[in-house]
Amino acid sequence: MHFRTKAIHVGNKKDPQTGAVVPPIHVASTFVQPGAGEWGEFDYSRSGNPTRKNLETTLAELEGGCGALAFASGMAATHCATMLLEAGDHIVAGTDIYGGTYRLLHKITQKNNIGITLVDATNPENLAAAVRPNTKMMWVESPGNPLMSITDLAACAEVAKNAGVLLGVDSTFATPVLTRPLELGIDIVQHSVTKYLAGHSDVLGGALVVKDKELYDRLYFIQNATGAVLDPFGSFLASRGIKTLELRVREQCRTAQKIAEYLNEHPKVTRVLYPGLKTHPGHDIAARQMDGGFGAMMSFEVEGGFAAAKKVCDDTKLFQLAVSLGAVESLIEQPASMSHASYDKADRLAHGIKDELIRISVGLEAAEDLIADLGQVLDQI
Repeated sequence: MHFRTKAIHVGNKKDPQTGAVVPPIHVASTFVQPGAGEWGEFDYSRSGNPTRKNLETTLAELEGGCGALAFASGMAATHCATMLLEAGDHIVAGTDIYGGTYRLLHKITQKNNIGITLVDATNPENLAAAVRPNTKMMWVESPGNPLMSITDLAACAEVAKNAGVLLGVDSTFATPVLTRPLELGIDIVQHSVTKYLAGHSDVLGGALVVKDKELYDRLYFIQNATGAVLDPFGSFLASRGIKTLELRVREQCRTAQKIAEYLNEHPKVTRVLYPGLKTHPGHDIAARQMDGGFGAMMSFEVEGGFAAAKKVCDDTKLFQLAVSLGAVESLIEQPASMSHASYDKADRLAHGIKDELIRISVGLEAAEDLIADLGQVLDQI
């Protein structure tokens, strides 16, 4: 089956009792067992829930994994992956990563005596050079957040394999529509289900997908033991959103390309970061690694520094000023003061997240309307 067919049918079987084409939402917290010491498929909703299982079945199929786990948030999913490590271990991560991931690694994981090294992952040799005898995991994003850097996932997978370490990738921006990291040798794929998968700004969730059953079992044990699972209603909404995932992402990519080309020519814009532009340093890798589109996220820098960027973010009408991304409505934000404010300032600047940087998430509005909205405020700075 093609991707969009699987997104609609896998994990969404009709209800055998009623014939309902939409599976019912199972809100039960506990399930009656066949006998004392005898266990059915479900026993307690933290350990497994039919509605959550439907979502996980769909995600595993779309990513080409042996199984998926749905979490209460994207950060809960990332945290679960880091809990594979023990005190004394070491993680190598990319520099272009979500601010929440930076905070988790430096403020939580590091406190558990796990070393953290950040490197520019666009050059896989940097990952290899950062490996220590106690390195147990690498973690990257592609496209990166917020600089839209492109990492060659297959090359990084080779580095991780040679080093004998796990490699995880936050693939939230790409979605399985554009990139399926497990097919490129990645061990763990992480998603913020909140974003494109659910797609309507009404779900908080996360997911991990893997292709190795032993690794899946380890992650499931951690999830069950710590309990950060996605609730049934959130699981239902995410499953509903995934049915239109490919259609949404493809259209958002087309609009994003038009906006990037417009911004690239605007006299008040000093730099546009979008892999669909041929001037982007990762364009060729993205064209090879991303299936028919370059994503709907982009960043750009404007003349006038922090104040000018703030004005652009404050004064757009259709682009709403908010963190998050990947939904039907377009959003705009200033990473330095919002999504990446959790960075230590020196680290933020060292990694290229400047005060004048603006990040936008392109929604499903007409491209012409979004361009006009950006134009009316850019012309004022």
